[in-house]
Amino acid sequence: MSTINKNKPFLFPQANSTVLPDPSNFFSSNLLSTPLPTNSFFQNFSLKNGDQPEYIHPYLIKSSNSSISVSYPTRSSSSAVISQVFNNDLTITSNNKQSSDGKHIISSYSDLGVTLDIPFSSLCVFLVRGSPYLTFSVSQTPLSISTIHAILSFSSNDSLTKFNFKLNNGQTWILYTSSPIKLTPYHSEIITDFYSGIIRLALLPDSDPKHEDVLDRYSSCYPLSGNAKLREPFCVEYKFEKEGSGDLLLLAHPLHLQLLSNSENDVTVLDDFKYNSIDGELVGIVGDSWILKTEPVSITWHSSKGVKEESLDEIVSSLSKDVEGLNSSGISTTSSYFYGKLIARAARLALIAEEVFSFETIQKVRKFLKETIEPWLEGSFNGNGFLHDTKWGGIITQQGSNDTGGDFGFGIYNDHHYHLGYFVYAIAVLVKIDPSWGRKYKAHAYSLMEDFMNLSIKSNTKYTRLRCFDLYKLHSWAGGLTEFTDGRNQESTSEAVNAYYAAALMGMAYGDPHLVTIGSTLTSLEILGAKMWWQVKKGGKLYEEEFTKENRIMGVLWNNKRDSGLWFASAEAREARLGIQLIPLSPISEVLFSDVDYVKDLVEWTLPALKRGVSEGWKGFLYSLEGIYDNESGMENIRSLKGFDDGNSFTNLLWWIHSRGQGGGDDDE
Repeated sequence: MSTINKNKPFLFPQANSTVLPDPSNFFSSNLLSTPLPTNSFFQNFSLKNGDQPEYIHPYLIKSSNSSISVSYPTRSSSSAVISQVFNNDLTITSNNKQSSDGKHIISSYSDLGVTLDIPFSSLCVFLVRGSPYLTFSVSQTPLSISTIHAILSFSSNDSLTKFNFKLNNGQTWILYTSSPIKLTPYHSEIITDFYSGIIRLALLPDSDPKHEDVLDRYSSCYPLSGNAKLREPFCVEYKFEKEGSGDLLLLAHPLHLQLLSNSENDVTVLDDFKYNSIDGELVGIVGDSWILKTEPVSITWHSSKGVKEESLDEIVSSLSKDVEGLNSSGISTTSSYFYGKLIARAARLALIAEEVFSFETIQKVRKFLKETIEPWLEGSFNGNGFLHDTKWGGIITQQGSNDTGGDFGFGIYNDHHYHLGYFVYAIAVLVKIDPSWGRKYKAHAYSLMEDFMNLSIKSNTKYTRLRCFDLYKLHSWAGGLTEFTDGRNQESTSEAVNAYYAAALMGMAYGDPHLVTIGSTLTSLEILGAKMWWQVKKGGKLYEEEFTKENRIMGVLWNNKRDSGLWFASAEAREARLGIQLIPLSPISEVLFSDVDYVKDLVEWTLPALKRGVSEGWKGFLYSLEGIYDNESGMENIRSLKGFDDGNSFTNLLWWIHSRGQGGGDDDE
């Protein structure tokens, strides 16, 4: 797919980072000339020793010391945390004496898969997401397949191409080979002779013989990689590259199943063939091309129903005060995150001014936005600025270039969609109200957007493809180039939604329908991901009962864990948990929190936390959600606030509360 920006790309000054890891430690040399993933599902394989596990549904995979370990994880749960537990169920090691101190090389990767080569051991492992089989090729190598459990039974078919072995933890595994192989079982190890060909290992779900027939039927067709194409608005198409004979068997998570049901698919759903997962049951899908259709989302600058006419005077009065308070020299922060929140806050004032017909205030906001955005784009901002990193391929900041904690880890690719989403939002509004400014800085604007939303696979050599968005899970990650035992993580889904929403708005401002389409589609998917995995519904069955009973919203969601705590606050800070999943309050928030019954449960669950004494800023977000189902109470509480979040304002809260429901215009969007 071509890049979104057809114009000559703009690059910020070249960075000289002292804190970025060296990608050549694990990526093959032929990949180093292109931008590399910095928030991917296999990121742990490229960091430090490369030996922390990654969750490649349905297995946890660990690569270390020339071996590959696979775990069908068990779960540990409490009212605060759910986590998947890695056990070395099986470890595959080459018995080639030269391979004792080798490490893996990432030889290729795709949206839905990664290939690991183990030098000196002649092992090549094809890790494709959702495969119930672990597939690897072997070249004239004897192997050891060991386990921390005892092998209770071992059997083979007559052709010596299928082997069953049962472990004392209750698991049954099946090994398939592309040609006959001799295996010798011991108490906790299986040894092979020299072998060349394909080996596949699969856990038999629930050790149920009826599932064995399914695994047998599809064992001869294996995936090498998979790509996702956003081929039309609100549609994602998966295409898997496969080898062997027969049809391809993979696994879909609950959101896949929801989106598959919305479209015509040439796939077969095996409803009874299931694996456990922290993301919900994984269900068998037969077919190498999936079409996922998401719900259309209307991207609007303003509220969907309009502001109540009788409320205009109150909003205009507040707007006048908030706009008078704008002063570019009054921004004291040099943090890219907090700075971005402040300029996006101002941009909201301009759009509210349009909605309430206060056109004279728009020019004041325009002046503020120009004065505050241009220094970042021109490289003249005192104390920080954007730089281009050629090592991984992306934008970092000056503060982040020599401090892993600078700008919340932005220099090691943490939170890029959060920070840049605020900048893109402010820029989109400025382009809307000042098109000539937009023409002048279009290349700069697209550079910021493409850092986190570039869709090119080959033609763009400056930014990696979809830096934060996970095309299998269908939501974003924020963890960057930091090794985590539990993989990638994301705290604030609403700031992720804001990034793609802002990109769509920028497309509208520039008259770029392709950018609008991609931004809208990713916005819709991010919202569905948040509703599926972050918004914890009362009586929901996705998570364990003890966790569901105590929580209405997630703190930090990890690839391999669910945590009620936040990076910056404890689980008891329910108001912060609600707020961090709502900021920034804007028209798209209506879609993210469209389930009124859930919103009421969430607010009532959060309200007791106010007895602890919490900041006025967090209260504002709580009361804004209260206003969805009890407009009068929400309004009364908002009017009583004595302060606001740095990315929010009294005007924005009034706009929100006065554009809810009754009397706010036509009910049709």
